[in-house]
Amino acid sequence: MPLRTVLLLIVLAAIALFAALNWSAFLAPTTLSLGFAQVQAPLGLIMLGLIALLTALFLGYLVYLQTTVLLESRRHAKELQAQRELADQAEASRFTELRAYLDARLSEVENSLGAQLGEMRGSMRDGPER
Repeated sequence: MPLRTVLLLIVLAAIALFAALNWSAFLAPTTLSLGFAQVQAPLGLIMLGLIALLTALFLGYLVYLQTTVLLESRRHAKELQAQRELADQAEASRFTELRAYLDARLSEVENSLGAQLGEMRGSMRDGPER
């Protein structure tokens, strides 16, 4: 398990332990000002609710980011595979062209050597000319 995950779990466990040890203080009602009115409510419970809400929002955002990255990496992998296939096809095409060129040059050389051999044989039959 990554170190950040372990650290996050330790922090969440510490908050839960703190809340459990001080549960009566968390439930003690106090006067809270909302700006336009005052209400009696347990401040500790409200703060725990806000922490839970922020944690849920953070986890939702984390899942969103991981999903986005995963989809993006899959798209890049598909594009990379398509580019590899294009490169392989281009390379195969170049090899085919090279083979055709080499075959043509080899046949030219064979024809040239055949013609030179024929000339040499012809000149050998006629004998040395003086």
